[in-house]
Amino acid sequence: MADDAPKQFEIDLPQDLIGGAFADFANVWHTPNVFVMDFLTLAQPPRDEIHPDTGEAMTVVPARVVSRIRIPPEQVFELAKALTQQLEFWERETGRRMPPSGDLPTA
Repeated sequence: MADDAPKQFEIDLPQDLIGGAFADFANVWHTPNVFVMDFLTLAQPPRDEIHPDTGEAMTVVPARVVSRIRIPPEQVFELAKALTQQLEFWERETGRRMPPSGDLPTA
């Protein structure tokens, strides 16, 4: 197979994955060899607590991982390009823009 030949992927989507999984937000982290994306959904309403060691007020957000995706570092660049492209398409189609970064959940 020639390295410069065009590729056409034949993607099989198993029946049990067609519906996908809803996620409220994602957490991304890495090791030297892999990037990990944990997709999470809120498990309960957030609650205010006092940190036991510091006494500082904090909001605890109970969440459950609904999917963990592991990809090699080389694929992160392709994923970033694809997300940017699809976001631009979505903005043109809907006329909507991303919310300010302060409105996004943080992990």
